[in-house]
Amino acid sequence: MQELIVFDHIFKIYEMGDTQVRAADDISFKINKGEFVAIVGQSGSGKSTCMNIIGLLDVPTSGSYFLGGEDVSHMNDNALAKIRNRMLGFIFQQYNLIPKLTVIENVELPLLYAGISKSKRRKMALDALEKVGLSDKAKNLPSQLSGGQQQRASIARALAGNPSVILADEPTGALDSRTGREVLEFLQKLHSEGNTIVLITHDNSIAVKAQRIIRLQDGKVVFDGPSHLPEAVVNPDVPIELQKNEKGGDE
Repeated sequence: MQELIVFDHIFKIYEMGDTQVRAADDISFKINKGEFVAIVGQSGSGKSTCMNIIGLLDVPTSGSYFLGGEDVSHMNDNALAKIRNRMLGFIFQQYNLIPKLTVIENVELPLLYAGISKSKRRKMALDALEKVGLSDKAKNLPSQLSGGQQQRASIARALAGNPSVILADEPTGALDSRTGREVLEFLQKLHSEGNTIVLITHDNSIAVKAQRIIRLQDGKVVFDGPSHLPEAVVNPDVPIELQKNEKGGDE
């Protein structure tokens, strides 16, 4: 299996006056091409820090991060931006669609930043909208779409450049439960077609839709394994040390 994402002893340390906050405290894991992985944890667990590092929006204090076999741990902003445009597709909780642009113009944006010609990026954007069932909405403004349609438009934007990794940050957070299920089913469909998906969430019921769960607590990995195992889902109100000593996982 091709290793797409490798965290090798990643630390992210913030200086807060006289104290240090270890947002990532010696995190190591690997994500292979074609996997669907959920990184899950409550507020303060380190999941947002991991997302920002995976997405090349931040760099670690120490340790190494390899993306597609390349060490991107301490590159400058310009180098990170080029790799981000080439290898990563983002799906955000709040869609992040630009209100004044049409749906297809929103989908084209990352392709524009990547320097792709107008005719080619228009075709790529239309193909992506076709995949998410929104080709008939290409000329609409985001305000003319439902919440679920706006999220599908943001998925099309993530898919348009054929990225190596789709990074989904709480993608159902702004949706009702039915529409959220539809978005998760679509992510599962994309995975079945061979796409690599990393899902960031605080919600156990969403995390178990992935193939594998990496659970974080206090900046550390406390579980990494198949999502169907009982111990993959824990009670966030009970300290992890106590749960390890209890029988039946989260019972």
